Amino acid sequence: MERSTPGTMAARSWLLLLCFVAVATAGVLQARAQPDSNGFISVDCGLPGKTGFVDDKTKISYAADDGFTDGGACHNISAEYITPGLAKRYHTLRSFPDGKRNCYTLRSLVAGLKYLFRATFFYGNYDSLNKLPVFDLYVGVNYWTMVNITGPGDAVIVEAIVVVPDDFVQVCLVNTGAGTPFISGLDLRPLKNTLYPQSNATQGLVLLGRLNFGPTDYTDVIRYPDDPHDRIWFPWVDSTKWSQISSTKKVQDLDNDMYETPTAVMQTAITPRNASRNIEFSWDPVPLPNDPTPGYIAIFHFSELQLLPGNAVREFYINLNGKPWSLTAFKPEYLYNDATFNRNPFLRYPQYNISINATANSTLPPLINAVEVFSVIPTATIGTDPEDVAAITAIKEKYQVVKNWMGDPCVPKMLAWDKLTCSYAISNPARIIGLNLSSSSLSGEVSSYFGNLKAIQNLDLSNNKLTGPIPDALSQLPSLTFLDLTGNQLSGSIPSGLLKRIQDGSLNLRYGNNPNLCTNGDSCQPAKKKSKLAIYIVIPIVIVLVVVIISVAVLLCCLLRRKKQAMSNSVKPQNETVSNVSSNGGYGHSSSLRLENRRFTYNELEKITNNFQRVLGRGGFGYVYDGFLEDGTQVAVKLRSESSNQGAKEFLAEAQILTRIHHKNLVSMIGYCKDGEYMALVYEYMSKGTLQEHIAGKNNNRIYLTWRERLRIALESAQGLEYLHKACNPPLIHRDVKATNILLNTRLEAKIADFGLSKTFNHVNDTHVSTNTLVGTPGYVDPEYQATMQPTTKSDVYSFGVVLLELITGKPSILREPGPISIIQWARQRLARGNIEGVVDAHMHGDHDVNGVWKAADIALKCTAQTSTQRPTMTDVVAQLQECLELEDRRCGMEDTYNNFYAGNNNDPNSSYNMYNTDQSTDVSQNNTMEHNFERVPTMATGPVAR
Repeated sequence: MERSTPGTMAARSWLLLLCFVAVATAGVLQARAQPDSNGFISVDCGLPGKTGFVDDKTKISYAADDGFTDGGACHNISAEYITPGLAKRYHTLRSFPDGKRNCYTLRSLVAGLKYLFRATFFYGNYDSLNKLPVFDLYVGVNYWTMVNITGPGDAVIVEAIVVVPDDFVQVCLVNTGAGTPFISGLDLRPLKNTLYPQSNATQGLVLLGRLNFGPTDYTDVIRYPDDPHDRIWFPWVDSTKWSQISSTKKVQDLDNDMYETPTAVMQTAITPRNASRNIEFSWDPVPLPNDPTPGYIAIFHFSELQLLPGNAVREFYINLNGKPWSLTAFKPEYLYNDATFNRNPFLRYPQYNISINATANSTLPPLINAVEVFSVIPTATIGTDPEDVAAITAIKEKYQVVKNWMGDPCVPKMLAWDKLTCSYAISNPARIIGLNLSSSSLSGEVSSYFGNLKAIQNLDLSNNKLTGPIPDALSQLPSLTFLDLTGNQLSGSIPSGLLKRIQDGSLNLRYGNNPNLCTNGDSCQPAKKKSKLAIYIVIPIVIVLVVVIISVAVLLCCLLRRKKQAMSNSVKPQNETVSNVSSNGGYGHSSSLRLENRRFTYNELEKITNNFQRVLGRGGFGYVYDGFLEDGTQVAVKLRSESSNQGAKEFLAEAQILTRIHHKNLVSMIGYCKDGEYMALVYEYMSKGTLQEHIAGKNNNRIYLTWRERLRIALESAQGLEYLHKACNPPLIHRDVKATNILLNTRLEAKIADFGLSKTFNHVNDTHVSTNTLVGTPGYVDPEYQATMQPTTKSDVYSFGVVLLELITGKPSILREPGPISIIQWARQRLARGNIEGVVDAHMHGDHDVNGVWKAADIALKCTAQTSTQRPTMTDVVAQLQECLELEDRRCGMEDTYNNFYAGNNNDPNSSYNMYNTDQSTDVSQNNTMEHNFERVPTMATGPVAR
């Protein structure tokens, strides 16, 4: 049995959230750290060792927390607070006296799925200090709340519903200097994405209270298994003001029910004891540090439990602070679960007073079965770049770095890891640009994971005990300008890539005091003198001058030797020179193709893909397989089949393109394989698949994209094409832009893929290339290109216009019924009659700005003009789509509050994507120092007891 704070009736509420990127190399979790058969993760914090237990009432298995966190200390609460009514989970806790931030990592989740999180805290004077702590909670990189323990015998329960962007989530406790953080329990429960539509990828719901009306026993708390989602429904009992009604019959859910309130809750309800009175209750807002009167979302659950005679009517209005909740009366159905709710938070009030009163036509008093009230928090903040996080986490694990390295490395800034320097952009993830691990007792070889910190500029590994060779991966870091390896025990030769960077002045390499390190790749003699060598010895100035002269001579000698080696192709560390790609293929002035990314062997690909076990897709080149690198990074492996209609030239051309283009909206290549007859590309994994799958509703949950999501995907895709046309040198024409070549990651961010048909064009003379073969996909191919066989940048614009029409209409590029017709022709016919609603995808349920849709449709029609000169450039398209997105954002921010109220029979499974205005939500957070703030809650000496 669980125990709550004296004087409260229900859970105090608060959130556990999200996200961020996580432990790539921490090893395989033990089975106890995995979700159970229901998808539940239930952690008893502080439980010693690897023990666990099954709760007598719920039959839920609870695991010890040693598989979820690597910090803190286990404690038992004081014996005086262990009572028969106190749940076993509260007997132990884990405290975190060391470090600013300590985190729990919950893994094996489903990215993009909605989860209910619950954390519990019971101080119980475990430290015999009787000092009640105050500390902060963070979910991923987002500030959550201040935890204020008000009494040693008070249990604080915090809960939230959020969408998890990755396959793991971290919950972090942050020491603010007001006592040692601790936690008693942590739960995770999966939800259908159709449930609680107010929670989506950019906002979460923080529970203020969840109350069940009608029980007569204060201890009658409903949770699992009566509620399959293990929500805790606390009873609200007040027989002096309300009459209880109940039924033993099952209460059915409506189709596409958005809350699935359990029958055990809906089988009881209350009505006013005086039939002429109203049902009234209220709650006070919980002040936040930056928002003293936060807005709330309320969900009222109703079901008629009495079979009414033909002349009886139960009908009522709901009022908030004297104003109508809805302009229509609510009439509950007999033994059917129904609800009314608001989509966005109320206007801000100093108090929220709810009154449910009968209509003039009603012959019966109003009733209510249950209520849930939530505040809203933003969850759109993104953490450090995932590749950077995976790399730095692997480095942490390899060298067992003992610092404040918990949680996200860079975000928030005030909690960034020691020894790191990060760069912060407004719309892009933070990047690690500096790492100083000098004198950090590092031992062993220099990890190749340093080579995965692609944005790093300064790397200091001096004065450690590092051994072995310098990995060539360091020479692949495009932004690296300073590398200090002095004072280690390194051996072998300095990679040629680093030597080249030294020679062209782009890298300052320090490697003195490594006696076994060779500076000459041929003779491998120990380093003696070298330019940019940081040997700090106080010597006479004459000797210094001599050393400088000798160093210059050595450098000139090395340059001559390297030039000779380059001419004979004798030095090619991890690079492939392919001589059969001619210069008129457009890949630079040289006839050779040089791949600078990691080179894999075929055997390595077999290991990465578990023997090519899981197929992600198939194209003209062959199959794409799911794989995992050594550090746990998920990748896609594109393996060219022998029967592929895409030749070696096209396949290697795609590899060459991917090595030299870097943009957030273009898929990134991690490496390649050319091992005998085998050719493969290894590129970043895009977990949400193709855009075409989402347009057609073929994604896992059959949830369709909202209009705002479609606009953002269109804008990001356009930005990727603009980069190819304007920023690449030489510029590129993709030639196969289509919905299946636009991939989406966990955040539904769009990236253009499949560059096998791409060609460069002469940016000086014209914007086209001459070819002898028509390539592309029917329905997307520019008719002017078909006629002239000369693709131009405007060919990509045409194809993009088709994709934009698919996003607007939800239809394929070629419609088959009643007969084959292009989407362009189909849309033009309807738009010419002014019929925008006949064009817009019905799956968006009208949730869009009409002006924005018209503008987007106009852009698509201009892009698909027959003559290329009439089409806009991708730069023009990007600017126009940004304006469309601004129109949609203004609509979301300016909707009248009362237009956001919906009754439960308006079940829209897609409304989970309704946006809460970002400007409003940035200052919305929550505070769990509250008592349960619903008024008229009976006071109990021990509070409700959960079973």
